[in-house]
Amino acid sequence: MTPLLVAVGAAVGATLRFWVGHHLDGRTHWGTLAVNIAGSFVLGLVVGAEPTDAATALLGTGFCGGLTTYSAFAVQTRDRTRDSGPAAGTAYAATTIVLALAACALGFAIGSA
Repeated sequence: MTPLLVAVGAAVGATLRFWVGHHLDGRTHWGTLAVNIAGSFVLGLVVGAEPTDAATALLGTGFCGGLTTYSAFAVQTRDRTRDSGPAAGTAYAATTIVLALAACALGFAIGSA
Protein backbone atom coordinates (compact mmCIF):
# COMPACT_ATOMS: atom_id res chain seq x y z
CA MET A 1 0.00 0.00 0.00
CA THR A 2 2.84 2.42 0.82
CA PRO A 3 4.27 2.45 -2.73
CA LEU A 4 0.81 3.30 -4.07
CA LEU A 5 0.48 6.21 -1.62
CA VAL A 6 3.89 7.54 -2.64
CA ALA A 7 2.96 7.23 -6.32
CA VAL A 8 -0.36 9.05 -5.88
CA GLY A 9 1.25 11.85 -3.88
CA ALA A 10 4.08 12.16 -6.40
CA ALA A 11 1.66 12.28 -9.33
CA VAL A 12 -0.18 15.21 -7.76
CA GLY A 13 3.02 16.98 -6.67
CA ALA A 14 4.80 16.58 -10.00
CA THR A 15 1.74 17.72 -11.94
CA LEU A 16 1.47 20.81 -9.75
CA ARG A 17 5.20 21.48 -10.16
CA PHE A 18 4.85 21.30 -13.95
CA TRP A 19 1.86 23.65 -13.93
CA VAL A 20 3.52 26.23 -11.66
CA GLY A 21 6.78 26.09 -13.61
CA HIS A 22 4.96 26.39 -16.91
CA HIS A 23 3.14 29.52 -15.75
CA LEU A 24 5.82 31.24 -13.66
CA ASP A 25 9.25 30.23 -14.96
CA GLY A 26 10.91 32.55 -17.42
CA ARG A 27 14.27 34.23 -17.36
CA THR A 28 13.90 34.23 -13.57
CA HIS A 29 12.81 30.88 -12.26
CA TRP A 30 9.96 31.99 -10.00
CA GLY A 31 8.08 28.72 -10.45
CA THR A 32 10.94 26.54 -9.28
CA LEU A 33 11.60 28.86 -6.36
CA ALA A 34 7.90 28.82 -5.42
CA VAL A 35 7.50 25.03 -5.48
CA ASN A 36 10.70 24.47 -3.53
CA ILE A 37 9.62 26.91 -0.82
CA ALA A 38 6.03 25.61 -0.74
CA GLY A 39 7.19 21.98 -0.67
CA SER A 40 9.60 22.73 2.17
CA PHE A 41 6.80 24.39 4.13
CA VAL A 42 4.42 21.46 3.59
CA LEU A 43 7.11 18.93 4.54
CA GLY A 44 7.85 20.85 7.75
CA LEU A 45 4.14 20.97 8.49
CA VAL A 46 3.73 17.24 7.88
CA VAL A 47 6.74 16.23 9.95
CA GLY A 48 5.79 18.61 12.76
CA ALA A 49 2.35 17.05 12.97
CA GLU A 50 3.86 13.58 13.53
CA PRO A 51 1.61 11.87 10.98
CA THR A 52 0.97 8.20 10.45
CA ASP A 53 3.27 6.25 8.15
CA ALA A 54 0.61 6.34 5.44
CA ALA A 55 0.28 10.13 5.64
CA THR A 56 4.06 10.51 5.57
CA ALA A 57 4.25 8.33 2.46
CA LEU A 58 1.44 10.22 0.70
CA LEU A 59 2.29 13.78 1.70
CA GLY A 60 5.95 13.82 2.72
CA THR A 61 7.62 11.38 0.37
CA GLY A 62 5.08 11.44 -2.45
CA PHE A 63 3.60 14.92 -2.71
CA CYS A 64 6.57 16.94 -1.44
CA GLY A 65 9.04 14.75 -3.31
CA GLY A 66 7.10 15.23 -6.53
CA LEU A 67 6.52 18.93 -5.97
CA THR A 68 10.04 20.02 -5.12
CA THR A 69 12.91 19.79 -7.55
CA TYR A 70 16.57 19.77 -6.67
CA SER A 71 17.62 18.90 -10.21
CA ALA A 72 15.95 21.94 -11.79
CA PHE A 73 17.32 24.12 -8.97
CA ALA A 74 20.85 22.86 -9.68
CA VAL A 75 20.59 23.37 -13.45
CA GLN A 76 19.04 26.81 -13.05
CA THR A 77 21.78 27.84 -10.62
CA ARG A 78 24.38 26.74 -13.16
CA ASP A 79 22.58 28.59 -15.95
CA ARG A 80 22.32 31.81 -13.95
CA THR A 81 26.01 31.57 -13.11
CA ARG A 82 26.90 31.00 -16.76
CA ASP A 83 24.58 33.69 -18.13
CA SER A 84 24.81 36.40 -15.47
CA GLY A 85 27.94 35.63 -13.50
CA PRO A 86 28.84 33.95 -10.22
CA ALA A 87 27.09 36.56 -8.07
CA ALA A 88 23.72 35.92 -9.75
CA GLY A 89 24.05 32.15 -9.44
CA THR A 90 25.10 32.40 -5.82
CA ALA A 91 22.24 34.79 -5.04
CA TYR A 92 19.69 32.42 -6.61
CA ALA A 93 21.08 29.42 -4.73
CA ALA A 94 21.31 31.26 -1.42
CA THR A 95 17.81 32.71 -1.77
CA THR A 96 16.34 29.29 -2.49
CA ILE A 97 18.15 27.58 0.37
CA VAL A 98 17.45 30.26 2.99
CA LEU A 99 13.78 30.67 2.08
CA ALA A 100 13.18 26.91 1.83
CA LEU A 101 14.77 26.27 5.23
CA ALA A 102 12.80 29.13 6.79
CA ALA A 103 9.58 27.80 5.25
CA CYS A 104 10.33 24.31 6.57
CA ALA A 105 10.99 25.66 10.06
CA LEU A 106 7.77 27.67 9.97
CA GLY A 107 5.79 24.65 8.78
CA PHE A 108 7.32 22.50 11.50
CA ALA A 109 6.49 25.08 14.17
CA ILE A 110 2.88 25.28 12.97
CA GLY A 111 2.55 21.52 12.57
CA SER A 112 3.90 20.72 16.01
CA ALA A 113 1.86 23.38 17.80
